[in-house]
Amino acid sequence: MDDVKDKKREVINEIIEKIETFSDEERAKRQKAVEDRLFDFANFIESKVALLYLRRRGEVDTESIIRKSIKNGKKIILPLVDREKSRTTLYKIENLKEDLREGASGLLEPDPDRCKPVPADQIDIAIVPGLAFDEKGGRIGIIDNFYDRFIARLPMTTRKVAIAFEEQVVSQVPADSRNKFIDIIITDKRTIYKI
Repeated sequence: MDDVKDKKREVINEIIEKIETFSDEERAKRQKAVEDRLFDFANFIESKVALLYLRRRGEVDTESIIRKSIKNGKKIILPLVDREKSRTTLYKIENLKEDLREGASGLLEPDPDRCKPVPADQIDIAIVPGLAFDEKGGRIGIIDNFYDRFIARLPMTTRKVAIAFEEQVVSQVPADSRNKFIDIIITDKRTIYKI
């Protein structure tokens, strides 16, 4: 298992190194291409309730996707992770400025005092973060297996989609039995359906 973890860390470092070479202009252009593809994607268009995430280092930014989705009337759900209790609660976000707070790690997260909890079975589409993906639906996220556990809780009918830059798609991600797969990857260049 340590060997898989080391290989994952190696892939993550390579991906972050590639992405950090993007100029601001190139990153903005690629970001827009990913967003355009997502907003043209039938499953996303038809979904009423979408799970998204707030970006960490190396991931595609979702802030403008969240804003546009809310403006278009889609219900946006963000996870709040309690790592001490190994529990995740999903919250509906209506306003990014008002409904988020700074969490213990310094990252923004849903404010439970302002937001309404939503059960996982109401999610139509889950936009899953990650740092590396392969065409078989494998993914590597931040090494804590949160999303692997979470994906397993989603209904079979919930479409699991990743958004990524083309450089984040690798030939094969190192995986172990705990890893869960996604259905589709949308990059700045193409849409990949799991083989």
